[in-house]
Amino acid sequence: MQRYSILWADDEIDLLKPHILFLTDKGYDITPVNSGADAIEKFQEQSYDVVFLDENMPGISGLETLAELKTIRPAVPVIMITKSEEEHIMEEAIGSKITDYLIKPLNPNQILLSVKKVLDNKRLVSEKTNMSYQRDFRTLGMAFGERLSPAEWTDIYKKLVYWELEIDETENKSMADVINMQKDEANSNFAKFVMENYEEWVNNESDEAPLMSHQLFKERVFPMMKESDKPVYFILIDNLRYDQWKVLEPIISDYFNVDNEEMFYSILPTTTAYARNAIFSGMLPSDIAKKFPNLWVSDDDDEGKNLNESEFLDRMMQQNRISEKYSYHKITNPAAGKDLLGKFSNLDNNKLNVIVYNFVDMLSHARTDSNMVRELAPDESAYRSITRSWFMHSPLFETLKLIAEKKGRVIITTDHGTIRVKKPFKIIGDRNTNTNLRYKHGKNLGYTDKDVFTVKKPERFFLPKANVSTTFVFAIEDYFFAYPNNYNYYVNYYKDTFQHGGISLEEVIIPFVTLSPKNV
Repeated sequence: MQRYSILWADDEIDLLKPHILFLTDKGYDITPVNSGADAIEKFQEQSYDVVFLDENMPGISGLETLAELKTIRPAVPVIMITKSEEEHIMEEAIGSKITDYLIKPLNPNQILLSVKKVLDNKRLVSEKTNMSYQRDFRTLGMAFGERLSPAEWTDIYKKLVYWELEIDETENKSMADVINMQKDEANSNFAKFVMENYEEWVNNESDEAPLMSHQLFKERVFPMMKESDKPVYFILIDNLRYDQWKVLEPIISDYFNVDNEEMFYSILPTTTAYARNAIFSGMLPSDIAKKFPNLWVSDDDDEGKNLNESEFLDRMMQQNRISEKYSYHKITNPAAGKDLLGKFSNLDNNKLNVIVYNFVDMLSHARTDSNMVRELAPDESAYRSITRSWFMHSPLFETLKLIAEKKGRVIITTDHGTIRVKKPFKIIGDRNTNTNLRYKHGKNLGYTDKDVFTVKKPERFFLPKANVSTTFVFAIEDYFFAYPNNYNYYVNYYKDTFQHGGISLEEVIIPFVTLSPKNV
């Protein structure tokens, strides 16, 4: 076991000899000094793993010594020890970035606990996390083989994400391969579950059907508008997976209470064109294409697929006889986000404010096209980290702070998730076949009818048909479609990129979170 070195500064250091001997017996090397000046001198001469610092020493005080130590090596943890329980001293010490705060008289085990929290925290947390996951591993694995409801699949996915994030925080991530293997197994079973039940869900033929994209406003947003006496802000972050929401949650929780964290199922295909239009129209794709042929943009068209969300929303509001004022804003770059921030006072007069942020979707596409972004986000952990970094420095975060000040209610959600694809699946299509890597549709598709979800009657799935013989094919698990021409180049280029449009836990089961401001 590694031996740690501790610098202990106290003007009554001789009285602390029993504690020093206790820590020495536990495997720690202690350097005792009886003044702040001596502590600074020793700290300059030698490296220490942690410093114990008495607050009330003659000459240079503990707080003054702390300031000097932080300028020499700011990363070394300092534990402040004091007889005083005065609040202003505690606040000043905490403000000076101490790691822990102990009040005399000291108890040996109290000191040991503090040292272990500082020096052995990562190792102890890693060991506990790995043991706890190993206990849960078998339970989760057995659940995959059972007949599960949509809600039960949601619970499994949330548990898998919980363990993925916990393991990601461990020292050597020794269980990372195991959780990834278990997620793969879960996705294989989840794909079968969706293939067996999706047709019944969209045709209202199942009592267990989950909440889906086209039902979101009618079932959740409009009721919140009616019950709230404050503006409701509906914030849709395109392509936001549940694990990405979980790394944003602690930041947002400084300003908002999480009233409800619900999950809903994205419709198929899990793409912006289909799923987001379904959200803002309250309709499934084939119904949109029939009722609003001038607004529906098919995959064959070159123009943007989500240029009519505001008009869809307007018609849905009218259809539901909601006459309150609302606004719609699509943010596709930082300048647009700052512009909205500057006009924030205008939003306070609306009952509903819809804000669509496209950053995460752009990040996934940039990661595919740019080697530099691939280096920055080689896996899910890094992908989450970039999402968190973007959010902390984004106009969206500043907007949320203003909403909290104004006591507005907030919904944070998305249109679909995304998955890192790893396995190619050969498919042949003509020039009219769409380019998405996770779903294809056309009349002359060539493929082996295995490890895909084939929809030969799109009308039963409320999918628009370009012609009588149109077939939809969806990739499942972590497959992606590749053409035989230039196959190796195509596979190498797209393998390990984040894609959406198919069937996986990450793409289909997505967050719908309601927030209320703190200190209302």
